[in-house]
Amino acid sequence: MEFRRAFSGAPWESRVGYCRAVRAGPHIYVTGTAAAADDGGVHAPGDGYAQAKRCFQIIERALGELGAELADVVRTRMFVTDIGRWEEFGRAHREFFGDHPPATSMVEIQRLIDPAMLIEIEADAVCRSGDEASGNKG
Repeated sequence: MEFRRAFSGAPWESRVGYCRAVRAGPHIYVTGTAAAADDGGVHAPGDGYAQAKRCFQIIERALGELGAELADVVRTRMFVTDIGRWEEFGRAHREFFGDHPPATSMVEIQRLIDPAMLIEIEADAVCRSGDEASGNKG
């Protein structure tokens, strides 16, 4: 089975030794994705909805690089620093997955790598086409 990887360019990828997503056959596993800004800082500090949207945008881009789309996502896991803000995070989730809802979990955690980060999201996908030839190789 061929393995392909997608990288986002986040500074932690090379420092820790991981990639944004791995495709193994029709399965794609997207690593914990936080609301990183293009400059490496935190996107929208204090805004749970905007941070969740940013996470989903990064996830969507990684899926696309590996030949998948949001409709292929079968499970998401949201790790949040304040479960009381669940509606903000849930609103963003619904906007990205309302037409094809995956199984999901939302779990409160103590903190993330940067105190300004409010959410980190993982996603698993199964490509319906099973086309292993699409997307970039990594």
